[in-house]
Amino acid sequence: MAKDVIIALDFPSGERALDFLKVFKDEEVYVKVGMELFYKEGPSIIREIKKLGHKIFLDLKIHDIPNTCKGATNSLIALDVDMINYHIAGGKRMLSDASEIVKKEKSDLITLGVTMLTSTDEDVMHRELQIDKDKSLDEVVLAYANIAKEANLSGIVCSALEVPKIKENLGEDFITVTPGIRKVKGTDDQKRVVTPSEARELGSDYIVVGRPITKAEDPLKEYREIKKDFLGGK
Repeated sequence: MAKDVIIALDFPSGERALDFLKVFKDEEVYVKVGMELFYKEGPSIIREIKKLGHKIFLDLKIHDIPNTCKGATNSLIALDVDMINYHIAGGKRMLSDASEIVKKEKSDLITLGVTMLTSTDEDVMHRELQIDKDKSLDEVVLAYANIAKEANLSGIVCSALEVPKIKENLGEDFITVTPGIRKVKGTDDQKRVVTPSEARELGSDYIVVGRPITKAEDPLKEYREIKKDFLGGK
């Protein structure tokens, strides 16, 4: 299975995002377009990035009634993105209906389920989300991951810390995409974080890295160093 570093294009405008990507004009990279950028620019930013030859993880975390999610999935398939995701909390039917559309229309599209956001810790999960207090965060993530696999999604978005248990229970081919990556662990809005080399050791298939690359003085150099750390010197 191919492993890669996905750069999170968390910019407030398409102009800023495309300007940043000029640094990578000589190589193909995998990028993540999230809500902030997509809601600002719409489908046009996807088309512009695709023209540059890059792969795209469109991170919109779809979550609605099954019929609406099917329609949204059809729309995203038309954009020729490479990876999309859904909130597993939407339920098995929502996920299954969407994955069926993908199977028919674009079988190579990677579909992911979002378990728990990396900004959520066990206290928030129990106290605010009111999820079974007898269940640990790891147990809930695994239960959600099982729903995703039963619904025929390609894999999940989770913390790298949860990858070993996911792989052990759901198989090596079940894709894990892991945000919350920092070269040095610090204090910010991500609570369950690891370094690129730790993510490699834990078995992550893709890591999502934003600020450590986009805010770096030399983004290309930083990207290459992080990729080397993640791929183990390859």
